[in-house]
Amino acid sequence: MSNCKVIINGVGSCIPERIIKNEDFLNAEFYQENGEKFTADNAEIIRKFEGITGIKARRYANDDQKASDLATIAAKNALADSTIDAEELDYIIVAHNFGDMEVGTQRTDMMPSLASRVKHNLNIQNPATSCYDVIFGCPGWLQSSIQAYQMIMMGDAKNVLVVGTETISRIVDVHDRDSMIFSDGAGATIFQGVSGDTNGGVLSQSSRTDATVELSYLEMGASFHPEKQNGKRFIKMKGRKIYEYALVNVAEAIKTAMDKAGVELKDVDKILIHQANEKMDEAILKKLFKICGQEKPMAEFMPMTIQDLGNSSVATIPTMLDLIQRNKLEGHKISSGDILVFASVGAGMHINAMVYKVP
Repeated sequence: MSNCKVIINGVGSCIPERIIKNEDFLNAEFYQENGEKFTADNAEIIRKFEGITGIKARRYANDDQKASDLATIAAKNALADSTIDAEELDYIIVAHNFGDMEVGTQRTDMMPSLASRVKHNLNIQNPATSCYDVIFGCPGWLQSSIQAYQMIMMGDAKNVLVVGTETISRIVDVHDRDSMIFSDGAGATIFQGVSGDTNGGVLSQSSRTDATVELSYLEMGASFHPEKQNGKRFIKMKGRKIYEYALVNVAEAIKTAMDKAGVELKDVDKILIHQANEKMDEAILKKLFKICGQEKPMAEFMPMTIQDLGNSSVATIPTMLDLIQRNKLEGHKISSGDILVFASVGAGMHINAMVYKVP
């Protein structure tokens, strides 16, 4: 589509109702990677965990809800927030990493695609609405958004629904401290191609993949409990390695996207970073300040939801965007003309960023 700009026309989310607080883990049996039980009591483990991650609570889906159900709710909310009809969608892209999982089964169900299931749940009859899923770690929603932007700019689409959804609580090892990080949820955005005269839209994007030694930083592995080596696999992460990798590379990816857009840090109003770890996100921002030679008030510049919502993987950024737009995130608002930066990092290892001007 020549002389086109790509805007976000509709945002929605699904934040599950079940609240799991840190104290709910006081009776957990946590083991180390070597199979030995921690000598520290759980109260101390949880205190240190909260100090590092910032997480006080997280949300879990109800037992009868699957990832595609959460995605459908978020998609309906995004459509209600938009000016388009569902039948006008050219593509539905759903980012996730584990498909639909029923409670207690640990079986991932990805066929048919979650995107096709969302189309079915929305009762879209238009056969030209094509559907596919994206597996890209936690940066999946943002990578799908980049694809939506590219397809619209190429003229292959006008309206693209992008959803990030996960029930990651069902793939964690309950004997691993890191299980407390993850949560469930979904976020959705509708990208639309509009006239080039529009003052706003996607300004640039960047992405990278490091898959040498970094490949093992986030992967599937056995339970840490020595008596539960039954072939089941759970999400496992090398926290220190991820922290070091993110600190070195995420700020650079953000700077690359900003340079492509011709935007300086002083021009950016807010940066929405994937909610992986409070201390890590703060360190990434400090690194960005350093390489840009500029600083901003961190609390006003970088919204955080991880304290109450945990790390819902692909859903963190669109959920945060939805909360801000609905004035549900205290101290933060978005206005016309604001320049936003979205950025994420996750399994792959993948990093991506997008610069967006609010119309």
